[in-house]
Amino acid sequence: MATVRKESSSMAKKKLKKSFKRKREEEVERMDSLPWSSSIPIGEDDDGETFSTLFAGSDELDGGFLSLEEIDAADYKFDVPMPESGETEKGLKLNKQARESSDGDEETVDEIIEGEGEEEGGEVEESENNEDLESPKIKDKKTKKKKKKKETKKKQKNVKETEKLQDSSAVSCDEYNEEEELDGEEEIPAEFSGWSMMRLHPLLMRSIYHLGFKEPTEIQKACFPVAAFQGKDVIGAAETGSGKTLAFGLPILQRLLDEREKVGKLYALKGEEAQKYSADGYLRALIITPTRELALQVTDHLKNAAKDLGVRVVPIVGGMSSAKQERLLKGKPEIVVGTPGRLWELMSAGEKHLIELHSLSFFVLDEADRMVESGHFRELQSIIDLLPVTDKPSEGKTQAVQSSDTVPDVPKKKRQTFVFSATIALSSDFRKKLKRNSSKSKQSSSGEVNSIEVLSERAGMRDSVAIIDLTTAAILAPKIEESFIKCEEEDKDAYLYYILSVHGQGRTIVFCTSVAALRHLCALLKILGLDVCKLFSDMKQRARLKAIDRFRASENGILIATDVAARGIDIKNVRTIIHYQLPHAAEVYVHRSGRTARAFADGCSIALIAPNDTSKFYTLCKSFSKESVKIFPLDSSYMPAVKKRLSLARQIDQIERKGSREKVDRTWLEKHAELMELELDDDESEDEKVDNVRQRKATSAQLKKLQEDLSSLLSRPMQPSKFSGRYFAGRGMSHQLQNQLAEMTNQKQQQMQTGGDKKRRKLVVVAQNCIEPLQALRAGGNETMNMKGQSAEKRRDIASLRKKRKEEKIGRRDQRRNQKKQRKLMASS
Repeated sequence: MATVRKESSSMAKKKLKKSFKRKREEEVERMDSLPWSSSIPIGEDDDGETFSTLFAGSDELDGGFLSLEEIDAADYKFDVPMPESGETEKGLKLNKQARESSDGDEETVDEIIEGEGEEEGGEVEESENNEDLESPKIKDKKTKKKKKKKETKKKQKNVKETEKLQDSSAVSCDEYNEEEELDGEEEIPAEFSGWSMMRLHPLLMRSIYHLGFKEPTEIQKACFPVAAFQGKDVIGAAETGSGKTLAFGLPILQRLLDEREKVGKLYALKGEEAQKYSADGYLRALIITPTRELALQVTDHLKNAAKDLGVRVVPIVGGMSSAKQERLLKGKPEIVVGTPGRLWELMSAGEKHLIELHSLSFFVLDEADRMVESGHFRELQSIIDLLPVTDKPSEGKTQAVQSSDTVPDVPKKKRQTFVFSATIALSSDFRKKLKRNSSKSKQSSSGEVNSIEVLSERAGMRDSVAIIDLTTAAILAPKIEESFIKCEEEDKDAYLYYILSVHGQGRTIVFCTSVAALRHLCALLKILGLDVCKLFSDMKQRARLKAIDRFRASENGILIATDVAARGIDIKNVRTIIHYQLPHAAEVYVHRSGRTARAFADGCSIALIAPNDTSKFYTLCKSFSKESVKIFPLDSSYMPAVKKRLSLARQIDQIERKGSREKVDRTWLEKHAELMELELDDDESEDEKVDNVRQRKATSAQLKKLQEDLSSLLSRPMQPSKFSGRYFAGRGMSHQLQNQLAEMTNQKQQQMQTGGDKKRRKLVVVAQNCIEPLQALRAGGNETMNMKGQSAEKRRDIASLRKKRKEEKIGRRDQRRNQKKQRKLMASS
């Protein structure tokens, strides 16, 4: 009986194997009939079976790829693979096992039958013991039923596990997407829509958003499209504080970012061959400014704009260590900002990063009107001559660069030239000059660079240049309110101290023409207790930077400066500009006044006009088409207190200067005598020595007395001359002080109504609050001086002055004649 059961089981196995093979072949034929994607070659796995990788759900397709939209998952019993996470891959492997068990290849069938035989071994033994003889057909039916039950249970478990894993993976994917949205690009508010209209690079747009510039200025709107998208050269002119730095800085950064993206795409297509199109490691933009302060200011602006862009900006200016600057240049920055002197010093020394200019894409001249002044910046001509010669192409074509210093393996870039200034004057045939100059070689163009036109021609500017002149007839920024104070030359110090003490709110810059006047003011104002900073050209660079930092750190700071600070000082909240001495040129006056009312703010400009400055001031107003200028309102009741303090300060300054001068002379004589190994003779007698000692003691006592008197005056607030210290009288108070007392009364009444501040006060110190000169100018009426009728008056003054000089000349001639006659008479007698 045992042999019969074994034969029947072997027969059943053979029949099952045949049926499974037949089903498998039918399914394979059906799968082969489906269309294949021609983009991916067909392959086989290690076992020689197709579709194995597809069934396994791997994202690395070794074999063929089916177009899944043509497959019905229900017919072929598999789902679309989701390889987003490791957990889903496990679930797909479980699905694969379930599908393989349902497909029933030979190995799984044998394992299932053998497993069922082991699990039901107890039942077989019982049937043998009971000698229960059954036919092989009945046994085959029972084994099939049991096998199907187990398969369905396994399938249900696998489906549940895959559903759980897919749900968890979907949740994790959603969380990941949310994190990406949070960490991705920030949503730009609607108030920055002006920048969005300019089609800035997304990274550049994000930098502008972080800087807080809500809308572009007019010069930025006009320059960016023609420079960034049309690739033209630009000559730009706008008033000071209008954002000219970003007007040429944004096109530079835009082009560098666009080129970086193009090289990245080429690298994905061509691999390492794309490196020949990249200009990494070479100088891309060279920006030249006339002053060190302006160069550092431009560097700070560009660094802030390129903070997260991976673009390096380095300043190269004089007054700093050249070795440190050479180390900075070894980092191969894309943008260099410098002054002509130090740049040419490093170029002539053979600095590799500065002389390899074949990949230079931008050459920028900022404040060009200052750099073309006669006798200045001769190094600029040498730098321009070092630029590669450019062939002027038609619009849209590539610019060929020819230079003996160029390297053939590096990319040659089309160079754009930008020239910017606050004032500009071009002839009507400027474009024709550029066109004629394009046919000349650089060697044929010689001579001094003495105008912006010559500078543009020598720099290789093309005749298709975009000329953007946004200056008005007034030239100055529209929110600057100009005014003047007419006074004598010796009273300038008093009116300056009046403005700084009574209207000393906000930052103030006082401009002088000479260094001697600057030193005089600094000494006088320091004696009067004002904390002032000074800035002039003879100072060391470190001292300059410290002075600017001190001025920037104080909300009510005072800076005494020469015209070296007229350009490049971009400090927020500079409220007042005082012209202690008028400049020699109208352009300098424009740049001086431009230190205030920057970036849509307002400000005030005050000129102190002595009788000798009247004609110069009229000429300035005429050049700016000024019909009238406001007179700054003065409260004459303060002037006695001002002049009293100023008189004491002048006496103290005179004594201190005399003592310091004597000390310097004595030390100079002793030092040189020591160097020459000479002994100084003491020619003074005993009486003279006693007198000198007595005189020094008297001088020191006088100095001490003056300092005590001045300190007592400075300890009390400055009040009008009619002000009563015992009684408040409206007749003796200024309008500002009356308003201040009214505010104090209202505050006191509110405190009494709320029940607070019940303690008795013993003393209340009342002093006038400082207000800005701009507020005083607006509140002091609209008293102006008409400049139209001044021309006739000016001519009369000139005529009278000439007549007076002629009379003086005749008088001196007659006097010389009389002296000669007297000598002859004395000689004859």
